Amino acid sequence: MKTLGLLGRKLGMTTIFDAAGNSIPVTVLALGPCFVVQKKTVATDGYNAIQIGFEKAKARFERRRVNGKVVKKMVFPNKPLAGHFKKANLDAMQNLIEFRVEDIDKYQVGQELKVDQIFGENVRVDVMGVSKGRGFAGGVKRWHWRGGPETHGSMFHRAVGSIGASSAPSRVYKNQSMPGRMGGKKVTVQNIKVVKVDAEKNMLLVNGAVPGAKGGLIVCKQAVLAQ
Repeated sequence: MKTLGLLGRKLGMTTIFDAAGNSIPVTVLALGPCFVVQKKTVATDGYNAIQIGFEKAKARFERRRVNGKVVKKMVFPNKPLAGHFKKANLDAMQNLIEFRVEDIDKYQVGQELKVDQIFGENVRVDVMGVSKGRGFAGGVKRWHWRGGPETHGSMFHRAVGSIGASSAPSRVYKNQSMPGRMGGKKVTVQNIKVVKVDAEKNMLLVNGAVPGAKGGLIVCKQAVLAQ
C-alpha cells in the first residue's frame, strides 16, 4: 500500500477537551516542514517514489592525524551527500526517508511539504518511532512472566525456569523468551486518530501514546489499515 507521510519529532503528551467536555490524552508531534530531495520513477529506478528530507544538517567533525598533526575534518555531510543535495538545490539535511507514491507528477524536487497538506482532523495515521531503551532486563519485566511463589523459602521468585527439558524437546526453541536487552527497537503504532492539526506551528495532535522519548525522531504516515 502506497502511503505518504512526514518526518518529525515527538514533543510529549498532554490532555485536551472536546466540545462535550471529555478529556482526550494526546501526543503532540512536530512534523516537517519536509522537502522533496529526489524523485524516483519507473523509467529510471523501476518504481515511483519521492525522497524527503527533514531538519538542516549539523556539521560533524572528527579529529584525525595527518602527517603527524592532529586536524579537524568534517565528516558530514560528506561529498556524495553534499552533491546529492546540491543537485536538488537544497541545503544538506539531517534525516532522509523515502515514500512510494502513485502519481509522481504531483511532486517536484525542492517542493515543501507541510502537515496540513497531507493530514486532516479525524483521519487515521501510523506512527513509527524507536522505543525507549531499558537496558538489560529480566524476563518478568521484559516478557511479563508471572514469576514464582512470593512466599518465604520458595527460592524461585524471578529466576529463569526450564527452557528445554533434557528428554523432550532436548533443545531450546527458537524465539524463547529470555532475559536480555529491552527496548531501543523500531515500533509502529497503527491506525490512531488525528485529533487536531495546527498548520501554523506544523503540529499534529494524535490520540493516545506513540513510541519513543521526548524529542525522538518519528515517522507519521497515512494509515494502511484505514484504507
